[in-house]
Amino acid sequence: MRSSTQDPAVTPEAHCGGRPRRIAFGIAPLGFVSIGVVPMGVVAIGVVPMGVLSIGAVAMGVVTGSVVGMGVLSAGVSTMGVWFLGSSSGSMGVVRLGSQAHQPHHGSQATTRPHAAEPMAMPTIYSTRAEAEAMADQLGCSGTKASSDGWIPCDTHHHHH
Repeated sequence: MRSSTQDPAVTPEAHCGGRPRRIAFGIAPLGFVSIGVVPMGVVAIGVVPMGVLSIGAVAMGVVTGSVVGMGVLSAGVSTMGVWFLGSSSGSMGVVRLGSQAHQPHHGSQATTRPHAAEPMAMPTIYSTRAEAEAMADQLGCSGTKASSDGWIPCDTHHHHH
């Protein structure tokens, strides 16, 4: 019986730039199943794995399980993916999975404005105070506010939408 180090299917020498092995170990192993520092393969397990299924500290792949990860389906502390399961402050994606699925996630309009369906109106700046006061009357508010470029109708910004 040959040892695993002599078996061409399982070898520590399979690495980036070499021919992929069924199982590979090392610094940058390349195999269908790779275990190492920067493993690459269909299944990659290590510090910085890159594979279809990646498990490690900082993972990249289609499906990832890691502290920091990027993938189509990603789970971890700080993750980014189409479907993701991660911390509410450090993760983002299209669809949140898990117990926090009902909460808005990073990048969601619901976290930035309470009425996300309404477009945010930018105040119109007028060259004269009289024009801004006339618009304030039309908007149903009072007063004006000076800006670096001219005059804004209404005393506060919340009247502009």
